[in-house]
Amino acid sequence: MSTASGYPFETANPLEFHQAPQDLSDRVALGLTRMLRFFADRFFAKRYGHRAVVLETVAAVPGMVAGMLVHMRSLRRMEDDHGWIQTLLDESQNERMHLMTFVAIAKPNWLERLLILLAQGVFFNAFFVLYLFFPRTAHRMVGYFEEEAVISYTSYLAEIDAGRLENVPAPAIAIDYWQLAPDARLRDVVLAVREDEAKHRDVNHQFAHALTA
Repeated sequence: MSTASGYPFETANPLEFHQAPQDLSDRVALGLTRMLRFFADRFFAKRYGHRAVVLETVAAVPGMVAGMLVHMRSLRRMEDDHGWIQTLLDESQNERMHLMTFVAIAKPNWLERLLILLAQGVFFNAFFVLYLFFPRTAHRMVGYFEEEAVISYTSYLAEIDAGRLENVPAPAIAIDYWQLAPDARLRDVVLAVREDEAKHRDVNHQFAHALTA
């Protein structure tokens, strides 16, 4: 594997970036993403805090699974990973902190906690198989996941700015993790999370691009 560089992410507004599918692999990745987005929209509607709790526990899976498989590949082939492993594990840890933050904000009920258990169990195994045989498709799918995450958090901000969701104080875990001001509010947290998701989007699209060669 080699690192990807020079991939064209330039756009007038980085938050509006979309990777147009180039082949069947990309179309499959986009189709799976849109299917999952459809169910998330129907189940959560505009309950963005609760939506984040469930989706972030799934979002923390790909980096861990991919990092583990790249690690094992590096051991088998006795070759350098070019920084992929640490990047993927850092992504997983970052997504886990998103989860911890929104748990403190939304306080999930028993049904949502059960959904988390089911979603994580199914998604972990499905993503493991996908990455094992089709790593490029897996990275592209995560890139599309993150595109949708940016859209969702932008909608979350719009609800806060319109006064339809209370701009509550940021939890201590978020203030410590993102080094926010002591009087930071929910809006500051969502901005920080959205920026993280945009970075994960670009990295995973870059990795998919690197695996195309």
